[in-house]
Amino acid sequence: MQALLDVILPVFLVVGFGYVAVWRGLFSPEGVQGLMKFTQQFAIPCLLFRAISTLDLGQQFEPGLLISYYGASGAGFVAGLLGARYIFGRDWEDSVVIGFACMFANTVLLGLPITERAFGEAALAPNYMIIAFNAPFCYGVGVTAMEIVRNRGGGGITTLKAILNAMFRNALVIAIALGFLVNFTGSTLPLALTDAIELMIRAALPAALFGLGGVLVQYKPEGDMRAILFVCAVSLFMHPALAWGIGQAFDLQSDMFRSLILTSAMAPGINAYVFASIYGRAQRVAASSVLLSTAACVLTAWMWLSLL
Repeated sequence: MQALLDVILPVFLVVGFGYVAVWRGLFSPEGVQGLMKFTQQFAIPCLLFRAISTLDLGQQFEPGLLISYYGASGAGFVAGLLGARYIFGRDWEDSVVIGFACMFANTVLLGLPITERAFGEAALAPNYMIIAFNAPFCYGVGVTAMEIVRNRGGGGITTLKAILNAMFRNALVIAIALGFLVNFTGSTLPLALTDAIELMIRAALPAALFGLGGVLVQYKPEGDMRAILFVCAVSLFMHPALAWGIGQAFDLQSDMFRSLILTSAMAPGINAYVFASIYGRAQRVAASSVLLSTAACVLTAWMWLSLL
């Protein structure tokens, strides 16, 4: 119970403040969109750039960590894809979107602050290693699957262009790539620039959590409830359970294992709805899954944290 009060609730209270502020008309939906644009395209990319550029790759790069997380994440995509197709009778394009929602955990807005509050800032290095590959992996899988479904196996060049376009127009991917470039080359940035980046970073997570709450106001859980609950179950239970099993098989260090499980246990991120909107498919399922699983994550994250 103490973990719930001290670690989980403060994070979700900030989300709740944003939700209530927009719901009661104290903060406009347009203001929330601007806030989210600032955090997603500027502040959080600065956070990821700083983290990756200063990460000790020799110390923190652990193939077992990435295999554990992305093996479970990929299994979540397959479960969502096939479940949507064969259990709920959705067409293949809807099924890809539902699989994407099962796969794309909210590693940044929820995973980082919960891990930090639970184990301290020094425990975040494995989180950043997972996050570094999250957008490229998930968009790579999702866009590839969608383009294959749309082209029915043809149009290889078109598929490749769509994948590269989705990944390398993403500010998070660009920030991560620049962070790796600085890390690999050992470059030293000017002090004024690093101080400016630090100022941006301070605003990143609190503003993003508040904005996340404001965005969730527009997502009304309506219809498709069986499919929505299926996405919630895969995201909040199957993904972390599989990651737990694979992580134990690799005998990961305790700090890596904790980051692995807490990151895997997070609700689907806003990118699940963004992906659905790009293709105009299964938007209601994606939006409602983000809303309901984020609310449920208060208790399920507490459960996984208690097990750790």
